[in-house]
Amino acid sequence: MRWMGLEALYPKPRLSRRDAEHRVYPYLLGDLRIDRPDQVWCADITYVPMRRGWAYLMAILDWFSRYVLSWELSVTLDVSFCVTALEWALSRAQPEIFNSDQGSQFTSQAYIGLLEGAGVRISMDSKGRAFDNIFTERLWRTVKYEDIYIKGYTTPRETRLGIGKYLEFYNDRRVHQALAYRTPAEVHFGY
Repeated sequence: MRWMGLEALYPKPRLSRRDAEHRVYPYLLGDLRIDRPDQVWCADITYVPMRRGWAYLMAILDWFSRYVLSWELSVTLDVSFCVTALEWALSRAQPEIFNSDQGSQFTSQAYIGLLEGAGVRISMDSKGRAFDNIFTERLWRTVKYEDIYIKGYTTPRETRLGIGKYLEFYNDRRVHQALAYRTPAEVHFGY
C-alpha cells in the first residue's frame, strides 16, 4: 500500500492533539471526594464507525451520577460541536469543576471562554492518561458495545437518531451496579 501511495480509511491516532498555543490546566481531581451531582463534569470525544466513514461523538457527563448532561455528533473535529454541547449543558446547570483531556477542542478559547465566563474551575487530564477521565471512557465502551456496534449505523442522521435514543435509555432506564442499581437520572435528580 505504501509503494502505491494508498492508505487505510480509519481515524488516525492523536486526532485531538492540543494546539501548542492553547493553555493547559492542572488536574484537580486527584484526591477530591466527589459526593454530589454537579460537583464535577467531564467531557470527551470518541469516534463512531459508520458503514461509510465515521463521525465524532462528544458527551458531557456528571461524574457523581454518570448522567449524560449533553452530547453532540459531528462529521468533523471542528470545535463548534463541542461548544454547542457545552452551551446546552451550562444552560441547565453549572458544575464546580469541569474536567477534560488536553485536546484542541477543549483547550480552544471558544470552549475555555464559556467555562471561565460561568466561573467554573477547569481541570485537564495529564498527557496520555485516559484513566484520569475513566467515567467517559466507560461510557464510550457501553455506548459502542450496547448500541453502535450492534446497530451498524450507515449515515450521520441515522447515527444521531440512534445514539439519541440509546442515551435516553442510558440516562433514564439503564441501571448501574456502581450506582446501587439505580439509573443515572435517579441519582442525578434524587428521585
